[in-house]
Amino acid sequence: MNVRHFLTLMDLSQEELRQLIERAIELKQWQKQGRIFEPLKHKVLAMVFEKSSTRTRVSFETGMVQLGGHAMFLSPRDTQFGRGEPIEDSARVLSRITDAVMIRTFEHEKLERFAEYAVSPVINALTDQYHPCQLLADIQTWFEHRGDIRGATVCFIGDGNNMCHSYINAARQFDFHLRIATPAGYKPDKNIVAAAGNRVTLLEDPLTAAQGADLVVTDVWASMGQEQEQSAREKEFAGFQVNRELMANANPEALFMHCLPAHRGEEVTAEIIDGPQSVVWDEAENRLHAQKALLEFLLTD
Repeated sequence: MNVRHFLTLMDLSQEELRQLIERAIELKQWQKQGRIFEPLKHKVLAMVFEKSSTRTRVSFETGMVQLGGHAMFLSPRDTQFGRGEPIEDSARVLSRITDAVMIRTFEHEKLERFAEYAVSPVINALTDQYHPCQLLADIQTWFEHRGDIRGATVCFIGDGNNMCHSYINAARQFDFHLRIATPAGYKPDKNIVAAAGNRVTLLEDPLTAAQGADLVVTDVWASMGQEQEQSAREKEFAGFQVNRELMANANPEALFMHCLPAHRGEEVTAEIIDGPQSVVWDEAENRLHAQKALLEFLLTD
């Protein structure tokens, strides 16, 4: 059986990703119209959380209900993850009993090992290296507000983290140019950057990176699991705040995105995230609709 997984944006073709975005927009319209659409009736999604989340759990669980299926929340206390059972065995069992497995964890390699032995689709709901579901929502949001992102200039400000890596993959798959501004010691993975070729430019000056940008994106300075680095990171990232001065360097029609949760006064000022250029609330809502399109893609013919 040919099982499709979604561990990174590179697991789907460019055409499939664009169709997925269009489908997400359509499913969103149907939901607003009150149309009942339940292609996943009697399907079960196992949601394995080693990292906690608000938006991921709520959006996947709501999405499965709206599609007629059921989502099963599994915390570290509810599974044998971390208790000595091999990942391969957990994968064989969970994927045989449920129709798909969504995993939010730390090491990306753990997710890859799980998917290798799974007989049903595995979805990456975040690892330390990638966050592809968030990118589906971000690209959907751009399409809704501005149309096709092909040829646009996107600016990512901050840590070269999982969001940054997924934006690099998105630049490859959706054909836009990405400028990344990070402090010297926080650049993204060089192999991920190299694979993107001339679609990515690395910089250390955020104002230069934002010059004429159509979309400005940032993320928290210290992600989950990096709390002990918070004070050091605050010093390193002090000049990488998205504020009025930085947005003034971008295209006057530029949009602002943030995957949330946000720390106002740190990586972004309140006047920007709560201002007219911010589309973060559409972006957050679109996790639901983009993931519904993904679930339909993976679990139906």
